[in-house]
Amino acid sequence: MHEPGERRIVSSRHLAEGEGWEASEVEYGLIIAYNGFSRWMQRCMTAAGMPDMSALEILVLHNTNHRDREKRLTDIAFLLNIEDTHTVNYALRKLLKLDLLASEKRGKEVFYRTSATGRKLCEDYRKLREQCMLEILPHTGIEGAELRKIASALRALSGVYDQASRAAASF
Repeated sequence: MHEPGERRIVSSRHLAEGEGWEASEVEYGLIIAYNGFSRWMQRCMTAAGMPDMSALEILVLHNTNHRDREKRLTDIAFLLNIEDTHTVNYALRKLLKLDLLASEKRGKEVFYRTSATGRKLCEDYRKLREQCMLEILPHTGIEGAELRKIASALRALSGVYDQASRAAASF
């Protein structure tokens, strides 16, 4: 039970009643972090020279650029933990149209890689990220080992939510 006067920062009071109310506080943190992160990615990409890209398109571009290796639609969806591959496929088509990716069909599989234009855009984004975000991060008191702990906790929570979604699908 919470202490009298203890402030609960949650998105929906009805989800913060009883045991486990802290999960609602975490969920609210995830909501505002996701929306802030999405807004950041889009504004950084606009500043890098490519406006009007969705957060998913930006994630797909960065993932495809990762380690300079070709990737299939299923690889990208798996690594980004996206179940609906149609949304990833739509993003890939848009990125191809923008000449940020190139594709090659081999048998039934299509392999994607970043084009020279896409690699340059990712590099410009990286430089802006350093300038606008990484320079202020140390002033928050959250860096290094603390960031790694947060990342680990987020990955663990992802597994919990995936398991819960499978359980909910069985009802």
